[in-house]
Amino acid sequence: MAKSKTINVKGSEITIIQQNNEDFISLTDMTKSFEDGLVLIEKWLRNKNTIEFIGIWEEMYNPDFNSPEFGGIKNEAGLNRFTLSIKKWIEKTNAIGIKATTGRYGGTYAHKDIAFEFGSWLSPEFKLYLIREFQRLKEDENDRLKLDWNLQRTLSKINYRIHTDAIKETLVPPTITKSQAGMVYASEADMLNVALFGITAKQWREANPAKDGNIRDYAELEQLVVLTNLESINSVLVRQQLPQTERLMKLNEIAITQMRSLLSNNSLKKLK
Repeated sequence: MAKSKTINVKGSEITIIQQNNEDFISLTDMTKSFEDGLVLIEKWLRNKNTIEFIGIWEEMYNPDFNSPEFGGIKNEAGLNRFTLSIKKWIEKTNAIGIKATTGRYGGTYAHKDIAFEFGSWLSPEFKLYLIREFQRLKEDENDRLKLDWNLQRTLSKINYRIHTDAIKETLVPPTITKSQAGMVYASEADMLNVALFGITAKQWREANPAKDGNIRDYAELEQLVVLTNLESINSVLVRQQLPQTERLMKLNEIAITQMRSLLSNNSLKKLK
């Protein structure tokens, strides 16, 4: 499914979808604030300069573009009898720069390079506002990517610390009781809850009737990091066909060790 976002250009909400890491802007949305609306897309497509531009774009970026068909269409463009629809353009030339979609994000979309050219045809002022809002969206996305990258780098350092501490430590005080170890839990998720939090989800709800959500919604950041690690480790232990009782004891030991490492880690404290 294509990811979609919207920008506001002079009062019009314009949808942008991303496919194969490329941005496609809705030409349908771009026409909403102009008289004649969707008819403008057809008029623009009949223009000889338009055909030349989108054809050259396809030749640059589309290795499957049908250049001979493009040549025939370009020769006819500008004649009174010339007509061309998006569907016909795509079928004859294998074009990828413009597409017609149906469903939730239905309409005519064009690669950002082509959409900006359409914006110029509609109105130079509109194009400038479109580019400004598009650039603002990209800057916001880049800021979020930088934040995610910094978080991943910090978590990598934390995991490295966990591994080095595991080598140093050889003894872990037991916390799971024999009674708990002998119990059969309704699900693997509840077993992980006991290994990390010491109680099942049902026990937590009974102890916190006024709180919404579940035990994991109220977990600390350190606990969530450990929980992710426990899920991966448990999948390995399951494949090894270890009994649940044995897995619970091992996971509890790992949780204690990792929590000690995380609680003493200054890098994680900066994230809070």
